[in-house]
Formats: sequence, C-alpha cells, structure tokens
Amino acid sequence: MLPTLDDVLQLDAVRRGKPRVVACADRTGNKVRWVHVAEVTDIAHLLHGGELVLTTGIALPDEPDRLRAYIGDLSEVGASGLMIELGRRYASVLPPALVAAAEDHGLPVIVLAHEPAFVDITESVHARILQDQFAELRASEQLHEIFTQLSVEGASTDEVVRQVAALAGHPVVLENLSHQVLAADADGGDPSDLLSAWETRSRAVRTGQRTGFDETSGWLVTTVGARGEDWGRLIIVLGSAPSARETVLVERAATTLALGRLLDRHAEGVERQAHGTIIARILAHAYSDPLEAAARARALGVPLAGRRLLGAVLRHRGPGTSVPHAAELAQLAEAAAAACKDARLAALVGVLDEGGPHARVGVLASLPARADVETALTEVATRIRKQSGGETVMATGSVVDSIRDVRRSFMEAEQVADVASRGSGGRLFYRLPDLRLRGLLHLLRDDARVQTFVERELGPLLTYDAQRGSDLTRILELYLDSGRNKAVAAQLAHLSRPAFYERLHRIERVLDADLDDVESCVSLHVALLALSSVRWERP
Repeated sequence: MLPTLDDVLQLDAVRRGKPRVVACADRTGNKVRWVHVAEVTDIAHLLHGGELVLTTGIALPDEPDRLRAYIGDLSEVGASGLMIELGRRYASVLPPALVAAAEDHGLPVIVLAHEPAFVDITESVHARILQDQFAELRASEQLHEIFTQLSVEGASTDEVVRQVAALAGHPVVLENLSHQVLAADADGGDPSDLLSAWETRSRAVRTGQRTGFDETSGWLVTTVGARGEDWGRLIIVLGSAPSARETVLVERAATTLALGRLLDRHAEGVERQAHGTIIARILAHAYSDPLEAAARARALGVPLAGRRLLGAVLRHRGPGTSVPHAAELAQLAEAAAAACKDARLAALVGVLDEGGPHARVGVLASLPARADVETALTEVATRIRKQSGGETVMATGSVVDSIRDVRRSFMEAEQVADVASRGSGGRLFYRLPDLRLRGLLHLLRDDARVQTFVERELGPLLTYDAQRGSDLTRILELYLDSGRNKAVAAQLAHLSRPAFYERLHRIERVLDADLDDVESCVSLHVALLALSSVRWERP
C-alpha cells in the first residue's frame, strides 16, 4: 500500500521543514508512488504519475500564465503533489497565480518554511514506499498460503467465504450469475440486513472489469470462474475504496472457489450446497432467528416467510445400510431441483448428511397460501420419476406454517421414507397415512413389546433358518404377501407347487400353526412386517 501525502507529512525529515498545505488541503490523501527533485519547469514529460515533486522554485517563471501552465502540466500527468521550499525563490508566500492554479487543477501544494535536506526527504519517503511494498508482498504471500491450504483441504464454499470475511473484517457474499446468494458471512452483523433485497441491489452494481470497486455501493466485486466459464461473483462489502491487500484477497479467494469447482466436478453444484446448508441449519436449529433463515433463502430466490412449508426426502430404494454414492445423490438433487423449477414450485433442494451412510436429498417446498398441495406434489414427483427412474422414493411430511416447524415436517418425511424405501410400491410419493399398518409398526419398532411379539410369533422359524441355512421365513412372507394364493406364491418363489406346499407344511410344524387359519395368518403377517422394521436401520 503506497503512502499518502498525509503519511509523508508525518515523516521526521519532512516535519523538520515545518510543512504547511497552501492549496487543495482536501487532496492530501493522494498516493505517493515516488519523490522527484526538479528545478526546471518542463519536468512533466519525465513523470509517470504519482510523484511528489520537490523544488526550491528557483527556476519557476514570474509570469502568471506560465505558472498556471506549469501547474496544469503536473496535474495532467498525475503528480500527487508539489512541495516548495521557501527562502530561495519565494521568501514567505507563493505567487497567488500558482496557488489559484493549483486549486483549480486539484493539485496539492505544500510549502516548507525551514530549509530541509531534500536527500533526507527522498530517502525517508522511498524507504516508506519500499517498506509498504514489502508489507504488501508479505501479506500477498500469506493470503496465497491460506487459500492454497484451503484448496488442498477441499474446503467448502461456506468455509472459503467465512475465511474471506474473517480476513477482510467485512461482510462477504458469493452469488451466482442470476444474483442469487450461494454463500454469505455478515462478519458479525445482521445477515437479514446484509441480504435484504439482495438481487435488486446486486443488479445495480456493474464494474466493467473482472475485479472492480463500485463507489456507490462500496462493494469490491470480482468474477468467479475458470476456463472461460464464469459462474458467479464474490463481493466484499467495504464501504470505502479497497486497499491493495483487499483486492488481492478477493481475487485469491475467487481463484480458490473456481478451482474447487473444477476439482469437484462430480459433486453437487455450489447452488445445491447453498440450499443444503440452509436446510441442514434449519433442521439443527442453528439459526438464532428464523428471520435469518428466511433472508438467506430469499436471497436464493426461495421465499419462506408467510408461506406454507413442507419437508420432503428423496432416497433410492435399497437397504438402509448401503452407503449412497455421492455422484448419484448429486444427480438426484439436480433432478429434483429441475423438477421443482419446471413445476414452478419454489423450493430449497440439497443433499443432507453428505458423505454419511444415511445421506439423502432434502426438499423444503415453499407453497403459496392457496396452492393445492396434492397437485403440486404430484407434478413434481412425476417429473422426478421421469428424470431419475423408478428406483427413487419420495416421502413428504405434513404442511407447516412457520420455519420453526419445518424440522417436524422433515422428521415425519424421514420416517415415511425409511419405510417406503424398502417396499416396492408404485406411488409417486408417500405420506404417513399411505403406510398404514407398516408405518405404525415402523414407528413402534423400538418398543420392547413389539420385539417380544416378533420373537414369540417367528422365533422358532428364524432359529430353524439360522441353523439349517433354509429360507422358510421368506417363503412364509411370499405366501402372506400374495394373499395366501399358493399358486402365485410358488411362482414368485420359483418353486414347483409340490415343493412349495412341502415348505408350507414344514413351516406349520416349526411354528405349530395352521396356515389355513385367518387369524393365525394375520398375526404372522403383522409379525413379519414388524420384523422388517426392527431389522431396518434408521437413517
């Protein structure tokens, strides 16, 4: 960071000359890139801008027009200021024409009442410039180390944005090209204030270059993307002109975000991550105020305040112990998001508990007050099934009226998905009433009385199978699931009828039960349903 004229005026070598600003005192914030000692008037063509010109004034002309031309040339080339020693050319005051011209051109002019050593001034200022440049280089190196480490560790988008806010000491926002907020950190401020009417405010900010500062908003903005594919903007809400360090910070962070997206091509997109984070934090009650959750969701284009909310869970059919593949979940999440968009249903869609054995896709649907829930769910579920195939189960909870109750809706959806994912039903989506007896038994699966009932009804048969490696329990399940139709059950078991009948007789002997008795069969069927729930690992 280059020193300003104010900084130069505080140096001991300058203060010994008793400096006094006589023109453009409001411009002493000008940056000083170098110090140039010159006694001739035609010096401007040798300057590059940002120089502080030192002179005794001994060669300056007397004519007002030539003095004005001298000042005009320095201003045009971008000199940061003019410092004149009194005593040689001018005894105590400068010519009025020179001062007036400096005011007109906005060029600060400083007089030195005491004779200084110009070499001391140049050495002091140049040392300060080099010191600041070294500090900038060091800061840039530290930022490089920090963000390289984040890249190596595979830091999430939220982690990168959080780090930028901590380093900048200002709020930070990552948005997509539609000006929807993907991640934000208010740096200790109110997130609701930061994100209020975000899209409208963001669309008004245009910098015209990949990294730029918008004076009206006070935003430092840089484009995020790589290989010619830009996908967002990273914004530091500064309020004042950025320092060189802040510019390096925002650009280095943008590179880290772009690199992370390139390296993680098979993972869910940044938008899905943002959606999933909000859902997960709502479920964990991580937001101290529901208004913050509403503000963050609104910044993503999903209104939650004053809406009817519904939690839904998407899972692939299969054993609860199987670990979902990240790429499959990401694909399912994108399919669900596309289905909601096509159906014009505002919703947050993201992967929950990513990387764990119970990872699944969560959908937080936001419905207008008069929307028909059944119609909306049917349309979305139809589109999801078309895009993802028939091996996906969609389960929903009850409709709630506030963000505080969303967790209850999701818990209900989780219970429903847990049961529905083991079956082979053809429903587009499942709710708790759709599960009937199977759902009730699933909810009661931890009850010792249910477990005792299962052992009393099926214990001997389970022991028989375990000791002999037989599959009589499966045969019984096929028989009861087929409505006690022996011909259909035999076909499902891929057995001849005599072989199937023999197995049924063996089951009757082991259980000491009559499979022609309706009440016995009902009891055994309930026990089998309960066994499925007891054995089924919960997500």
